[in-house]
Amino acid sequence: MLAHLGVFAPRFLRRAQRLAVVAACVALVQPALTTHALHAQSRAELDKVLRRKVLANGMEIIVVENHGIPLATLEIDVRNGAFTQPPEFNGLAHMYEHMFFKANKDLPDAEAFTDRSAELGAKFNGSTQEERVNYFLTLPADSVEGGLRFLASALRTPLFRDDELAQEKEVVLGEYDRNEAQPSFAFNQRATELLYPGQSSRKNTIGDRSVLKNVTPAQMRVIQGKYYVPNNSALIVTGDVYADKIFALAEKVYGDWPRGADPFIADPIPPIPALSGNKALIVEEPINAVAVLVQWQGPSVRKDPASTYAADVFSDVLNTPGSTFQKHLVDSGLWQGVGVNYYTLNQVGPISISGQTTPEKLRPALAALEKEIARFTDPTYITTAELEAVKTSRTVTSAFGIEKASEIAHTIGFWWSVANIDYFMGYTDQMAQQRISDLMRYTTTYVAGKPRLTSVLLSPDARKGLALTEAELMMPTKTPTVRP
Repeated sequence: MLAHLGVFAPRFLRRAQRLAVVAACVALVQPALTTHALHAQSRAELDKVLRRKVLANGMEIIVVENHGIPLATLEIDVRNGAFTQPPEFNGLAHMYEHMFFKANKDLPDAEAFTDRSAELGAKFNGSTQEERVNYFLTLPADSVEGGLRFLASALRTPLFRDDELAQEKEVVLGEYDRNEAQPSFAFNQRATELLYPGQSSRKNTIGDRSVLKNVTPAQMRVIQGKYYVPNNSALIVTGDVYADKIFALAEKVYGDWPRGADPFIADPIPPIPALSGNKALIVEEPINAVAVLVQWQGPSVRKDPASTYAADVFSDVLNTPGSTFQKHLVDSGLWQGVGVNYYTLNQVGPISISGQTTPEKLRPALAALEKEIARFTDPTYITTAELEAVKTSRTVTSAFGIEKASEIAHTIGFWWSVANIDYFMGYTDQMAQQRISDLMRYTTTYVAGKPRLTSVLLSPDARKGLALTEAELMMPTKTPTVRP
């Protein structure tokens, strides 16, 4: 399954989170949205191609028609994922995703599930992220009704057989082992624990080994009862389909699914505690280079959407070759590569600066980075020309295309889960309105002088040679005074 799309995961299903450079030994990136050439850019244009309806039970149906190829993608998105996990459920959103593709009331075992998908001509998969889980089929357009029923059976009536859960537990533990074997794994886990104190399980898609090892069918049913309800789910259909027909089919297949309690009223997600001060982390692994990750707690897309647009533009400008940031850090030779990123989430997405250097250059590289960070609230740091160039580029590359039905379905599903469809629909228009003052508000609110985590990954010999300490990395920063 396409799971564990966390800080060190491949780019997947994100829009503006582009980290320009990653360390060769550790991919310090956030998931990134795959986008395509755009036919529908502005809100007005998207309104022409995207139709939606909410069933009486609260399930949202979203349709994008594209009749170029006789294929359709059917996707179910559920507002679940790591963010719903207390420590005793750490990793079980991901486990549930695996069990979705097993026995249900209509299909008695995993083999029957696979056989039915083959009859439909469908390819299926799913993914678990911090704030959404999705399940999707791509199949011939004339199999859409069968595909909707196929998904409905798995969604509404899973069996969670003991034997299948035991088997799938070993599969997920195997994924855990492969992740754990990577130099980045412990680094990522420990950094998450420090950046989100007391709530790291709500950012951990791969989970905790002991929790995964002892998973029970009863725990799967707890997740089902809380989150797998129609009023916490969306059906997205894209491709060679007709919206009115899909709405009618959705009513027939899903309309009698009983509405559930709002899971976030019945069991509210606890707020992410703010960092109380600067923190530091040093992890030793047998690697040649030095990887550096500086992180702040960023905005919530639902509480402060304006800052998320500014964050994307700000990151784009700094990641552009020839920017002041890149000239002073990479072109100077101090850093082999460095990038800025904001990962959009509702539950406090991280702002990250990630880069790679060498042991002998680490201290001067960090000093140079500190000087650049101190200028983030200087209104002259980014020029109007740079801002306009990025906004123009964004209009072309970040608008949400409809050429490939499967990817637009994933894109819509992500934004429905993390923010809402209106955020998705208005994104390009909002990006075009960003000004220098908006960027300065963002950096002043979330970066300048704010508590942060500085993490360094290097070899034991390099650390010994440098006599590097976490206390050195924790030295407090001051909010710079800049000219008005």
